[in-house]
Amino acid sequence: MMVNLCLDYYLILSAVLFVIGAVGVVTRRNAIIIFMSIELMLNAVNLSMVAFSSYLGNIAGQMFVFFIMAVAAAEAAVGLAIVLALFRNKQTVYVDEINIMKW
Repeated sequence: MMVNLCLDYYLILSAVLFVIGAVGVVTRRNAIIIFMSIELMLNAVNLSMVAFSSYLGNIAGQMFVFFIMAVAAAEAAVGLAIVLALFRNKQTVYVDEINIMKW
């Protein structure tokens, strides 16, 4: 049985997830929460690309999702390494308290 795809619901969910991620990036000061919010934004983009790809019957959007997932995995690994290095040096993960670029 074929499920009728309603694109509107997927796009609304994707927009809500993206807004939650954007608000998390702007309002939070914990570096780990900021990286989690960026991951949420990337997953919102993945959801919208898969929804459009399925709606249009084109596989290209789903192929792009694999590349976005690879970038997200690399971003998570590099981000975690940076957070761990900063925590070892400064004993904090709050971005307001990290002033490593100042003299």
